[in-house]
Amino acid sequence: MRSTALVIAAILFGSVQPIEASQQRSLDFATQQDVLRWVNGYRSRPEPVLVPAAFRALSHQGALRDPETSGTYAGFLAGVISANPAEAESLLVKTLPLPPEDQWVIIRAIAYSGIPDWKYLMQRFYVRMPSRSVMIEAYVQDKLPTLKDVAFEKVKDKEKEKEKPRLEASPEVLDTYWGYYLATGAYEPISRIIVMLPWSKDDNDVDRLMVGSMAKYALASNASREQDLLNMLKWAAPHQKEKPGVVLKEVIYAAETAQLAPIKKQAMASIEDLRRKGPSSKRNVGFWGTVGQSAIALGCVAAAAAGQVALGLPCVLGGATASAAMQIYAAGNQ
Repeated sequence: MRSTALVIAAILFGSVQPIEASQQRSLDFATQQDVLRWVNGYRSRPEPVLVPAAFRALSHQGALRDPETSGTYAGFLAGVISANPAEAESLLVKTLPLPPEDQWVIIRAIAYSGIPDWKYLMQRFYVRMPSRSVMIEAYVQDKLPTLKDVAFEKVKDKEKEKEKPRLEASPEVLDTYWGYYLATGAYEPISRIIVMLPWSKDDNDVDRLMVGSMAKYALASNASREQDLLNMLKWAAPHQKEKPGVVLKEVIYAAETAQLAPIKKQAMASIEDLRRKGPSSKRNVGFWGTVGQSAIALGCVAAAAAGQVALGLPCVLGGATASAAMQIYAAGNQ
């Protein structure tokens, strides 16, 4: 993609000129929507010099307080670090100070960036973020999983499960992949989202059904508005295994024909059907209002169905999104 090529060129031939150009432009991140608008357009105009101001604004707006609803921001910052490894430490230092409760996003972004010396970079922030020393130490000692440790398949062997911490493929992880893509325009995070597509037809696991439905709708919705993403999906389709390939073709068709309503309708119908007929442990209606990640996932699908996902960004963004969508879903099923 063009934005990725620009980033590579900046790294190879020096990043002074694009950074100076960015310094000539200032943005007013007065609201979270201002930040989201900038994040959504970042791929076509990378401005790493503005990252510190954007994240300080997010912190001031309270948008980083809940890691479960801030995956997009963690993924975006990880993508920025990955694309700008030489400037990463400087950018993160300028992002500070942040309140201790918001500093997790820096630590997780470093761990999720995938750059070769991420542990060394993280250790350099011990002194700057002493209240997060436990989290830093856990990542450095491989006690916490990174974005490369996502468990797409369920581990049946209990001993293997104990060998290494794994990251559950959850709504938060899905948002993290989207954030990484928004920062880089890279195929890798999209390829991980494609792996989740068959879950949109899972009739046994409600968590996977909702994450898969989110992945399917978000890909179709964003690809219908972004030609580069649509081209990426069309390139990827012939290289997929049978199950992901079948659903990906449905995504591509929906994006090309702007037929998103059937995907929303199918997602809501599948979730409702599993809610009524699913495993006995999840038949209780109270489950839908109390479960953490699953409620957020359901909220995303409901919000999408209600046309509330703004700026072309996938959910979850902001704690109010899930709760509001849950109310919409409940009202629509009374």
